[in-house]
Amino acid sequence: MEPEWFYEARDNNMIPNRSKDKIRQRIHSRLRQRLQGSPERPRLNVYRSTSHIYVQVIDDTRGVTLASASTARGKGEAKRNGGNLASAKEKGIKKVVFDRGGYLYHGRIKALADAAREAGLEF
Repeated sequence: MEPEWFYEARDNNMIPNRSKDKIRQRIHSRLRQRLQGSPERPRLNVYRSTSHIYVQVIDDTRGVTLASASTARGKGEAKRNGGNLASAKEKGIKKVVFDRGGYLYHGRIKALADAAREAGLEF
C-alpha cells in the first residue's frame, strides 16, 4: 500500500506540463545567439504551423525583411504548393544563413531546405 503523499503528489501534478511551443521558442532563442543575418548573407527564417510553412529572408543588421513566402493561400489566390523564392532571386540573394526556428531538421523543414537549395540558394 502506498503512503498518502504518493496520491497527493500524483493529484497535484508535481511534474509540470511543458508546452511544445515553449520548448521550441527556448531552442530558437539559443540558436539566434549564434545566427545573424547580414546584407551579404541574410537569415532564412522558418515558421511552421500545423497546416502551413512561412519563410522570411531577413537582414538582421537593418532589421528588414527582404523577401517572404508561404504555403498559405491569399484572397482570390490559388493554393500554392511550396515556397516562392522568385522575389529573393530578383533581389540578388544567393547565400543565406538557414534558421530552422527551433524545429527539428526533419520532415517539412528538411524538404523546405532541399527545395531552397534546388532553387539556387546556398547555405
